[in-house]
Amino acid sequence: MSARDVAERAYREALPVLAVSAVGGLFAGLVLGGMRSDLRTVSGLLVLVPALLATRGNVYGAMGAKLSTGLHQGLVEPTLVPDDRRVYAAVAAAMLNGVAISAFAAAVTYGVLVAVGRPSASLGALVAIALVAGLLSGVALTVAVVAVAFAGYRRGLNPDTLVGPVVTTTGDVFGMAALLAAVRLVVGLGGG
Repeated sequence: MSARDVAERAYREALPVLAVSAVGGLFAGLVLGGMRSDLRTVSGLLVLVPALLATRGNVYGAMGAKLSTGLHQGLVEPTLVPDDRRVYAAVAAAMLNGVAISAFAAAVTYGVLVAVGRPSASLGALVAIALVAGLLSGVALTVAVVAVAFAGYRRGLNPDTLVGPVVTTTGDVFGMAALLAAVRLVVGLGGG
């Protein structure tokens, strides 16, 4: 296969996913724009948003890379319901890391805001919001990453090309939606 063939195949595989990623990013921006009153209600939440979104990509991107490697090496079978404990271990580790790093990001956000004298919601409220958002977005990301990696591989596409944009888009879209749901839940229960 020539270098030109490899480049053409990479563009054919990546461009549609990148286009969907751009649209998804715009949708996530719309959700954020619609959260103005929620951002005013929970002081410091806007500082937490970038950290939560970035960690989604890092944690679930690593999970996607592990699945892609397993598929390429023939260690993982791309079945509808995986029966490989390595897949479940990767999913469990990603979920645990995603929730833990969400709580850590909330605690750091609170500490930084207090240290620089900026208004902040309580530590408990920020951590509760981050935990709920981390759990909800983690479930969505896990399903999306596993489904796209396996379906793409079965169709002869390179899962490495698909996973990155899918993690970014799904993390942004579901991350913002989960954050909105988490804020409303925690504030509704008296936090914030």
